[in-house]
Amino acid sequence: MPGISPGAASAFVIAREMGYYREEGLQAELVVMPAALSAQALIGGSVEFTSAGGAVLPPALRGAPLRFLFTAFYRPMYWLFSKPELRTIKSLKGRKVGVSSIGSGPDSLLRQILKDNGMDGGRDVTVMALGASTARFYALQAGSVDASMLGIPANLMAQDAGYNELISFIRQEFLEFQGNIVAREALQQSEPALIEKFLRGTLKGFLYYRANRSGTIKIFSRFMKISEDQMARIYDSILLGLTHDGTVSEELQKKSVEHILERVGLKEPPPMDRIFNYGLSKKIYDELQIKGWKPGR
Repeated sequence: MPGISPGAASAFVIAREMGYYREEGLQAELVVMPAALSAQALIGGSVEFTSAGGAVLPPALRGAPLRFLFTAFYRPMYWLFSKPELRTIKSLKGRKVGVSSIGSGPDSLLRQILKDNGMDGGRDVTVMALGASTARFYALQAGSVDASMLGIPANLMAQDAGYNELISFIRQEFLEFQGNIVAREALQQSEPALIEKFLRGTLKGFLYYRANRSGTIKIFSRFMKISEDQMARIYDSILLGLTHDGTVSEELQKKSVEHILERVGLKEPPPMDRIFNYGLSKKIYDELQIKGWKPGR
């Protein structure tokens, strides 16, 4: 996964901390790596799953046999912060902006918002790959870049330090699927039981996160070594982007790929079921509801 944050990693961390993976007979290891690298690792078989979204869509659209099986968030949990003197998107022309990696979700969103404002990322604005979100904040603080695409909790760090929030992507009509379970089609065929167990454990963690604000705040404040007040700010700021049951409608699936079709050389998207397959997640969710399963405290 690109990072272990109270947002995209929420369901996985809670599933591990609450023992939901153990209940399924699994010992899940959460490995942090850049989004683009995690997509490559998944394609190459070095990992069974990735939570990345934006970095997985381009190879999936080009035909890589990858499937989105679960999605926790459908809105992008990114904020574009700049030096205080830069007040608009257009003021970024000729400036340097930090993203996690080229081809990642933050990179794609940045290029889209620049395009919407008549600019080209790479020509009118220098886009720099800087790694983790906190590293991007420190680069902004050091003056290495003029603005940065920030995730959690770096967005709060920038806010508290007086940097200017140019745009909150979670409050816009942009789509980006985060906190995903993406797997190779071959794994679905060879180890369906593993996938079902991992999905069930993760979905329980997701339902805990959605229903138990106080418990989630306690888990992540301890896990991230941040105050409960700070974690409460994070939790409340990202609920807007949470899916209902770990699945996304076909309409939103299509919209999520529209902005990158040109970049991957396609005029029309392939059938959505070649990329998204939420059937098993929906089945597990329905079974949990029928059984009256409730997340622990």
